[in-house]
Amino acid sequence: MSPLQQTKLFLVQHLDLAKDALHIYVALTVFLGACLLFRWKAAQWKPWLAVLVVASLGEAWDLRDSVTYHTRIDLWGNWKDLWNTMLVPTVLMLAARHTRVFRR
Repeated sequence: MSPLQQTKLFLVQHLDLAKDALHIYVALTVFLGACLLFRWKAAQWKPWLAVLVVASLGEAWDLRDSVTYHTRIDLWGNWKDLWNTMLVPTVLMLAARHTRVFRR
């Protein structure tokens, strides 16, 4: 098992989280972290793209692990994980652009 898979398994078991919840927490951390670190606005595409890149790399790593460790490749599961990860950042970006939620 790769270090990424071990880390995910550790977090899911020790924090009593579902794997889907872990995707959402990572997405929020990357989105808000990119906004804070790079001083990007939530309405910009850049923090959203940062989440997409991280999520895509994570799913690519999952696929690589499936090939390396001869486990079942589940493309539907990978797509579901990517969609689940991107949902909240997409909602946040659209809310920042089209509502007054993030305005003073």
